[in-house]
Amino acid sequence: MPLPPKRPNPPARSNRRDQSSRTSPIRVNDRIRAPRVRVVNAEGGQLGVMSVRDALALARQQDLDLVEVAPFADPPVCRIIDYGKYKYMQAKQQKNNKSKAARMKEVKLRIGTDVNDYNVKMARSEQFLDHGHKVRFVLRFKGRENAHQQMGLEVMQKVYADLQTMGKVDQPAKLAGNTVSMVLTPLPEANRVKRFKKYEEEDFDTESEEFDAREEG
Repeated sequence: MPLPPKRPNPPARSNRRDQSSRTSPIRVNDRIRAPRVRVVNAEGGQLGVMSVRDALALARQQDLDLVEVAPFADPPVCRIIDYGKYKYMQAKQQKNNKSKAARMKEVKLRIGTDVNDYNVKMARSEQFLDHGHKVRFVLRFKGRENAHQQMGLEVMQKVYADLQTMGKVDQPAKLAGNTVSMVLTPLPEANRVKRFKKYEEEDFDTESEEFDAREEG
């Protein structure tokens, strides 16, 4: 007796709903769908779990909005806040994050730099690169050093040799007047290996504007 034909496996359930919900715009006020939500105030203070109707009433009493800030929590988290202010804060945070990733740091060198000072500068450079910053190395010749500018290029070659496990050349070493400069950009995070970690300074702030490079020109 022949065996009955096998039934085809049922198609996998579509995940479109989950995917679309993760890309959906922020829900505010009457657009919030969850029946119950955890409510916090503008400062992050916990107001408890309640129905959306009660949360909306609480927000309207304060002439504010109910904004769903964590839709995938159980229950979803909503904040009572001015929605216009909330959008401004989100945009400002995104701008700050973007600017941090795009900043150029500057490390100043000189001919005959002390070995320990050089190692500390390399440790700083590794930290800058590890935080996603580009690093511009600048060496200015003073007085009689101008007669030995080739030595400045040799310093840059050494810098690159010491940091090639953290960064790659973005702008090769070049001479301009009494200055030689070079820019390194970070390697992919998985490829970075620090060689000067033992020279890192405690509490060194890689985001400090003190080390931001000035615009050229």
